[in-house]
Amino acid sequence: MNDFPSSVEFHEEGPREGFQMEKTHYPLQQRKILIEMLAEAGLRQIQVGSFVSPKAVPTMSDTAELFAAIDKKASTRYTSLWLNEAGFRRAVATPGVTLDGKLLVYTTDEFCLKNNNCTVQELREKQKKWIALYDNAGVALEQAYIITAFGCNYEGDVAVSKVVDAVRFLEDLCAASKRPLPHIYLADTVGWANPESIKRRIAAVRDAVPAARIGTHLHDTRGLGAANVYAALQMGVDLFDSSVAGLGGCPFAKHANSHGAGNICTEDMVFMCHELGIETGIDLEKLVEAALYAERMIGRPLAGKLMHAGIPKRM
Repeated sequence: MNDFPSSVEFHEEGPREGFQMEKTHYPLQQRKILIEMLAEAGLRQIQVGSFVSPKAVPTMSDTAELFAAIDKKASTRYTSLWLNEAGFRRAVATPGVTLDGKLLVYTTDEFCLKNNNCTVQELREKQKKWIALYDNAGVALEQAYIITAFGCNYEGDVAVSKVVDAVRFLEDLCAASKRPLPHIYLADTVGWANPESIKRRIAAVRDAVPAARIGTHLHDTRGLGAANVYAALQMGVDLFDSSVAGLGGCPFAKHANSHGAGNICTEDMVFMCHELGIETGIDLEKLVEAALYAERMIGRPLAGKLMHAGIPKRM
């Protein structure tokens, strides 16, 4: 039985997650134009870049300058990613950044070590300090990501019980700090999810914290991105991270971008929602124009399907 939401919200991550994977550092002016095209298409939240080590991810070294260059729309939130206190403080000091407090919880030590240079438990202890940072900066806690919620290329399958354990940790942490539980994102960081595992984990999280709003951060590494989104829609999920033209991936996850597959493709998933009668608030023609611009900018065919096939002309 389908329980489709009446509307869904897409958070665009292509300008950050897409370009962090590229060996070429594309001109700031081109990335500025892409971000402005995405906002003009109706994306209400766009992740512009990340405040991380320029040695580890050199393509994100000019994130502060990019924020300053964008002609911003009042209706769009322009967000960033950080992985530690230093990155957060850089974000706070950058004008134009929408500060959306987030927590990160991993399910496997090996991937946590690769991505955050610490174990799962060590990062959990750090999250307590992040709560204090947000309090001191007056930043609302909006998102909590459960990383590798479906599987890990280093440690293999991830049990549903590990996901529930991560949710319980978040619940206890927020209760101790007198914070409401943020939106909980199930992240398929390395492309292990399938439609049934999507449904099982969403059901388990709902059982554990019935009031939580659930989102997904999905990749199309093995070609199941659209099927996984459809399964999440069937479960009533109305919040999705996505990337224009299917850009993206994780630079610390081996094989996460095989054959050019990155994050789920924004315009393809918006098209599917529209075909299902689900509102998105997005102008699909303008979004396809942005995807085609991204492809010209990158200089090679990108993974998006709709941008190449075209929007069907209804009779």
